[in-house]
Amino acid sequence: MGLISLLWGILAMIWMVIALIPLLGWGNWFLIPFAAVGAIVAAIGIMLTRAENRGRAKAGLVLNGIVIAVAVFRLSIGGGII
Repeated sequence: MGLISLLWGILAMIWMVIALIPLLGWGNWFLIPFAAVGAIVAAIGIMLTRAENRGRAKAGLVLNGIVIAVAVFRLSIGGGII
């Protein structure tokens, strides 16, 4: 679970960089639910693994959280469209 959430977060981060390009901001509408699913997977991974093996799941949760925050901020700047 931890590895899946980490890879999911990396993929979401790449998608976020692409969505920061002007006129591609609409991609954030699809990015937010995608990163939310990654955050849920990471939270489940944190719950189901032992304390010493939670590093990847925590990193995935942080990555997905950053992506969600930046995407929401980007949408608020562009009025939800641009």
